[in-house]
Amino acid sequence: MADSPLAGRVVIDLTSALAGPYATLLLAGLGARVIKVENPLNGGDQARGNAPYLSEDGLTLTRRSPRDMSVSMLVRGRGKQSVTLNLKHPRGREVFGDLVRRADVVVENFSAGVADRLGIGYDFAARLNPKIVYTSISGFGAQGGPGSGKAMDTIVQALSGLMATSGDPGGPPVRSGLPLADLTAPLFAVVGTLAALMQAERTGRGQHVDVSMLGALTSLVACEPFDALEAVGLPARTGPVMPRLAPFGIFPAADGWFAVCAPTDGFAHGLLKAMGREDLIEEFRTRDRRVERADRLHELVAEWSSARPLREILDLLTEHGVPAAPVRDPATAVRDPLVLEREEVVPLSHPRYEHAGELYGTGVPIRFSAARARLETPAPDLGEHNAEVYGGLLGYSEEHIRELAEDGVI
Repeated sequence: MADSPLAGRVVIDLTSALAGPYATLLLAGLGARVIKVENPLNGGDQARGNAPYLSEDGLTLTRRSPRDMSVSMLVRGRGKQSVTLNLKHPRGREVFGDLVRRADVVVENFSAGVADRLGIGYDFAARLNPKIVYTSISGFGAQGGPGSGKAMDTIVQALSGLMATSGDPGGPPVRSGLPLADLTAPLFAVVGTLAALMQAERTGRGQHVDVSMLGALTSLVACEPFDALEAVGLPARTGPVMPRLAPFGIFPAADGWFAVCAPTDGFAHGLLKAMGREDLIEEFRTRDRRVERADRLHELVAEWSSARPLREILDLLTEHGVPAAPVRDPATAVRDPLVLEREEVVPLSHPRYEHAGELYGTGVPIRFSAARARLETPAPDLGEHNAEVYGGLLGYSEEHIRELAEDGVI
């Protein structure tokens, strides 16, 4: 991918699970050579053990053959090379150091302090390669966090305040089905990594990029003034509607659900016309009037829509210029011809089986006018590229590689 933005850059990927691997997936999609370092003693990235698996016969809940691969790895491992390396072995640090000398970036998502305890933290890497950009993604940042400091997506959703922004007033907290903490932190990590690479080009010095899942997600929660809303009597949690932007929310049709976003006068009046209720335009003429009467307005919309088929509702709203869309399930959404054409979602492929059960995974949702962003190769087997990386990139002899394998280093 010589025409990609990060062509020629080498990334050493020490990550596992989701947050770290998603960051390195994006870097791979932008053209970097991502070398995924996996522990040979525990089966590598824990995502390799996530059900379901893709087998020769299709999707299965359990692995039936060593050739089967988890769908998680099919998605997150694309565009990467896999090498095995036991970082706890006395010689593992030496091999890691050789990788660092030839790299531009290291990305890790160990718990805070683990990389330093292993002797492979930023200080070690910077001594070997002063220009290295060393990116850490952790639950609570380099300083650690409460309790054990262990962070799972749901824990971070709870701590960030996100769970208290969704659901009905007075109801229980609502966990987002999408692992937002695991997916938000890597986006900021990639931004930080690219910024640090630009600075390193200018100064000749790399640096440590430190991103926490809690900080990343809480920063997004802080983009909405929830505390200010409550101070003036507007609830932070409003269920399927948003009274301060009425008419705005999710409403039932006879055969499904749809979303409407009509906060402006023109959109709101268009909705009333689509409903055949021009007589209500004066009552709801201004935004302030609609906010004051939001409950009544939303009840009128739901009453009108619930007896009508979704297609009829959407046609009427489109005719009157009202922003609206059906609520789609994920399987339908990822097969949208528009996102497929733009390669924002792409078909998955298995490294050995010819089919992938018509499965789809994330692409690189960035289009360039003079570059390519694409995940070219399927996810690798554990240690598939040992010879290519250790022999080709590091220049180790076949005998040396064999010795390292026999000694349990790789």
